[in-house]
Amino acid sequence: MRAGYGHMVHDYYVSRLRQMHIERSARLSALSTAEEALAYQQRVRSAIGDIFGSAPDKTPLNARVVGHIDRPGYRIERILLESRPGCLVTANLYLPERLTAPAPAVLGTCGHSAEGKAADLYQGFCQRLVRNGFVVLIYDPFNQGERDQYADLPEREAVRACTAAHNMMGKQLELVGENLAMWRAWDGIRCLDYLLSRPEVDAQHVGLTGNSGGGTMTTWLWPLDERFTMAAPGCFVTTFLHNLENELPADCEQYPHGVLGAGLEMADMFVARAPAPVLLLGQHYDFFDRRGHQQACEELRRFYGLLGAEKGRIECYRGPHGHGYFRENQEAMVRFFARHAGREEIVTIEETEVLSPSELYATPDGEVLAAGARPIYALIADKARDLATRRSAPDADAQRVALRRVLADALALPAERAVPHYRVLRPRHTQEGHSYARYAVETEENVRAILHKRLIRSEHDRTLDVESTVRLYLPHLASEEDLAHDAMALDLQGQGDLYALDVRGLGESLPDEEGSFWQPYGLDYMFHGHGLMFGESYLGRRVYDALRTLDLLAAEGASRIHLYGRGQGALIALFVAVLDDRVTTVTLKNAPASYAEWIEAPLVAWPAANMLPNALASFDLPDCLRVLGDRVTLLEPWDVQMQPAAPTRASE
Repeated sequence: MRAGYGHMVHDYYVSRLRQMHIERSARLSALSTAEEALAYQQRVRSAIGDIFGSAPDKTPLNARVVGHIDRPGYRIERILLESRPGCLVTANLYLPERLTAPAPAVLGTCGHSAEGKAADLYQGFCQRLVRNGFVVLIYDPFNQGERDQYADLPEREAVRACTAAHNMMGKQLELVGENLAMWRAWDGIRCLDYLLSRPEVDAQHVGLTGNSGGGTMTTWLWPLDERFTMAAPGCFVTTFLHNLENELPADCEQYPHGVLGAGLEMADMFVARAPAPVLLLGQHYDFFDRRGHQQACEELRRFYGLLGAEKGRIECYRGPHGHGYFRENQEAMVRFFARHAGREEIVTIEETEVLSPSELYATPDGEVLAAGARPIYALIADKARDLATRRSAPDADAQRVALRRVLADALALPAERAVPHYRVLRPRHTQEGHSYARYAVETEENVRAILHKRLIRSEHDRTLDVESTVRLYLPHLASEEDLAHDAMALDLQGQGDLYALDVRGLGESLPDEEGSFWQPYGLDYMFHGHGLMFGESYLGRRVYDALRTLDLLAAEGASRIHLYGRGQGALIALFVAVLDDRVTTVTLKNAPASYAEWIEAPLVAWPAANMLPNALASFDLPDCLRVLGDRVTLLEPWDVQMQPAAPTRASE
């Protein structure tokens, strides 16, 4: 299959992010006084509030100590609490022995280890802290340690790894207008509530640390809750730009919605709390680029300097290893926290012990669902049902106008809609004797949708001659593949000239990567995540490609456009038909039934790029079908697994 534009979407986002990076660097460089720095800080704080959104109401923690382990010099308590109703969090509280007064405390956040709080390196940093007089609370993230959200499912291979599980729950949260970054942060905020409720804790000295995914949560939690007084994120802080340039997909909680659109970088999360003490930890051989880590360090040192911060309030340390919270970084963190908590003498721990996960269990069998928790997909479904009850159902004419407005807003379509320029590319000739003209439709800067035309007369393959009645096909994955194998596409080609369109990231611009396009952690997913960080919709940009192509076809003479879409292309075709009256009819093959169906199911195979942020606050796919009326035809719908849907009783 031809894929000559495999880096196109990647380069498009790199270009945009570089421009944002240049503008942000100029703003920072222009700061020369404390007053200007404080004004920038206030802007950052306001943006962070918008990015993470409003927090849910605090509900009873229902916290309880379910057991403890006595170790030489400290005790570990096994803790259960509810961060929100039905959402059980498992945690361990490390308490120094013979406390005579409240002690400084640290909240530990876990990286993406299957063992969660029981991972050996995470037990290690907790032990080094507690042996130096700190109270430490460390908790399991979703789908790590004891918090498997899918343990009751007979088939759960798609979410076996915690990162894949996070991306599964993350894409469902998008449809109800939420994001996993805030859900994860909320667990941390509620764990902090519990930590500060303990009489052993000195609330004037509360640290926050974690590595990798725990470094992520340290970075997000730091500006969200000012009860933390010092922080040490590890193996995460670099720049969004370096991650993107280096083709490094991140977990969905590492893609805060709107952060790039607000012009922020990772370092701004620490700008928001300057001059509070922060230690940026990294590793020399980490896949999180050390150049970005160094840049963040330099920016923060200068910013802290503008605020007159004394030496030692912003520090950086890079260990000699690859990715991980190894001993050198743990010891640097302990020294930093001890100094800022007023503890000068440090106990050096040569070796830490590793307890088995079962010894640290807060649930009887190491499973929160068996202990009475509701899985996250059930909590998301609750939100979707609540949104459905709030949606209005106006009359048909009013609904069409309203639906167009909310759909255009959800898709975040660019305002520019001039007739696009096109290039005539080399034609394609098959062994079967078929000829296809090819055109690059320049829909947006550095983005080209590739338009194919199955020709009856092969000598017309170097011009674009558009008929008054046009049939335009949007494939599931690639035009070349569907035109050769899909029954609907083959039938349409037998009827005469047919256009087929590869929108960005599909067909000829499929990302260059090893492995399957369908993996939950690939480049298509990464582009979707960067769309979210720009405050946009990657799906919306694909719809935009199709709309711009309609502009071209209409300008070249098309007066009636019959649209066909299959799978992912069916979803795009549906939205285009709602938005554009030039679509005379639309035929949807292998289309999904509804977004609500994707919420009600625990597991959804459709790629994240098909999720429309906050769609269910305003509409669902059946609303689109309703306003199209007899203009739309449905063929062979697909279920949540992209498999033939079971026939309904009505269709039987």
